[in-house]
Amino acid sequence: MLTLAGFGFLIVMVFGGYILAGGKMSIVLAALPFELMMIGGAGIGTVLMANSMHGVKHMLAGFGKILKGGRFHKSDYVDLLSLLYFFVRLASTKGAMALEPHIEKPTESPAFQKFPKIAADHHAVLLICDYLRMVGMHADDPHQIEDVFARELRKLVHEELHPAHAMQSLADAFPALGIVAAVLGVIKTMGSLNEPPAVLGKMIGGALVGTFLGVLLAYGLMGPMASRLKGIVEEEMKYYEVIRAVLVAHLHGNAPQVAVETGRKMAPSEHMPSFQELEQALQELQIPT
Repeated sequence: MLTLAGFGFLIVMVFGGYILAGGKMSIVLAALPFELMMIGGAGIGTVLMANSMHGVKHMLAGFGKILKGGRFHKSDYVDLLSLLYFFVRLASTKGAMALEPHIEKPTESPAFQKFPKIAADHHAVLLICDYLRMVGMHADDPHQIEDVFARELRKLVHEELHPAHAMQSLADAFPALGIVAAVLGVIKTMGSLNEPPAVLGKMIGGALVGTFLGVLLAYGLMGPMASRLKGIVEEEMKYYEVIRAVLVAHLHGNAPQVAVETGRKMAPSEHMPSFQELEQALQELQIPT
């Protein structure tokens, strides 16, 4: 919602200043629908040409993510650390094979069922189950697991940043598309040179709306949205970094409490639970094995 509020404030300031300076909105409003059709339509066309259908759907989902903001908050990190504590404690006390019922059928696992938001997160479930499964297969070299995990996270970041990159590419294209619309307006004006100066002035003003609109959409809307989405994705990736940190610390032979504390430090500062908050949650944790 802050994104929408910011854009609304931007519009008020730009057009408010224009009106207070004596500008006439009638020229802008008369040209706006046609210029928006040309620039916006051309922008949509470039997106369709530059992306696969999966990429287009991913980009549309990115707009929703911008409006909703980051998915993970302090309570989500507490839940994730609690679940990981249960798994590493179980592996430490009963061996890696005790994890098999939970990681082979996570939908039936009482551990995942206790935390439905984690269970609904496709990436989180896969990361937890896949790497715990590797531990059960005696792939217990912490350096090797950390390297493989880090490479998978880099791949995930690259994929999740695709909508932000597509938005930034569109932002880079909008000024040029605005010039295209403005040039067409000038061509139209040149075909009406027999009109009186007052009419020609309005036609030239309408043509310049294309340049204005292209720049506004680029630097006032699409560019900031791309930047915001990039920030959200990078913040959400910290959630999966917590999984890596806890499992690698466990493989290094640390006690479950130490492994979870290592993961807690990976949470973003604004969402990181305190030591006492996490300790209380772990004391109240009751999951049947």
